[in-house]
Amino acid sequence: MNSRNLVRLFMTTLFLGGATAGIVGFVARWNEYRSLFASGELGELLMTFFWLVGVGLIFSVISQMGFFAYLTVHRFGLGIFKTAKLWNAVQILLIAFTLFDVVYFRYESFSKGEGIAGYMGWAIVLLAVGLIVAFIKVKQTNKLAFIPALFFMVVVTAVEWVPVLRINDNSWMYFMLLPLLVCNAYQLLILSKLNEKSMKELASKKKK
Repeated sequence: MNSRNLVRLFMTTLFLGGATAGIVGFVARWNEYRSLFASGELGELLMTFFWLVGVGLIFSVISQMGFFAYLTVHRFGLGIFKTAKLWNAVQILLIAFTLFDVVYFRYESFSKGEGIAGYMGWAIVLLAVGLIVAFIKVKQTNKLAFIPALFFMVVVTAVEWVPVLRINDNSWMYFMLLPLLVCNAYQLLILSKLNEKSMKELASKKKK
């Protein structure tokens, strides 16, 4: 990927993270901001929105760091395990382990006598979104992209999400997870298009 498309990826992902966090932050914590809206304190509401967007920009940067870290880890994994088949098997195990951790460790840390079923929702959301994005990635490229895409959407997103998993505050969990999912899905799905565009631009320069 050339530098222009790399900057484009960075800026568009940054925008998506900020915009998503701004919208989700208001929805998830509307009970706190409703009184400001009712009293007509639009200036304070606007400042709050900008604060939410600013936090979303941080989430976006975390997402981008995770994305480029995974690209590196993926190359190392292929090199260490020699074949894509073996590396995919390792990734499947890590996906299962991550989903188990999201359920079990939250249950162990925050359960107050309720059943474990109530702690499975977030893991199901991660898996469902991961599967959808992975299927789209396969349609864009080929079936070999399914496991790496699912791994990135589940495992890397969960790792990026750890700070709020530790506090178990639902509003913050929504607030951080949705921007991460949007940014991660966008980067994963746009990567092949930007690489293709970069190759065409390089070929065009060579012809000149």
